[in-house]
Amino acid sequence: MDVRVSWQGKRRFEAVGDSGHPVTIDAKPDVGGENRGPRPMELLLMGLGGCTGIDVTMILEKMRIPFTSVDIEITGARASKPPEKFTEITLTYLIEAPDAPLDKVQRAVRLSQEAYCSASHSLSADLHAVVVLNGERHVLF
Repeated sequence: MDVRVSWQGKRRFEAVGDSGHPVTIDAKPDVGGENRGPRPMELLLMGLGGCTGIDVTMILEKMRIPFTSVDIEITGARASKPPEKFTEITLTYLIEAPDAPLDKVQRAVRLSQEAYCSASHSLSADLHAVVVLNGERHVLF
């Protein structure tokens, strides 16, 4: 996998990977950015959410569990000193799947986090997962 990140002026960059889809990355105005795109650390969390979301939907489909929505809310806590890396990340999976067995939905999330999601395995932060199935909250890990 290859990505090219090209400076566009001030603190703004355009990134393009093998897929060919460009992404604008920018800094906040107080450090010279123009707020024309997400920050790099936001993109890390977005990538994590996309990675695990793809896994969970594929696993639920393989389990033949119909769902009407899968949203993932991700909160990252960062260190207070440079390099201000993520120290803890909580993923809250909001899944609407009428009549779905909780244990199977939780298994799909566990499989994503423990076996398949390469983004999760690329981060050194402590990861926590919460499943909200049909409005009912369950802490997974």
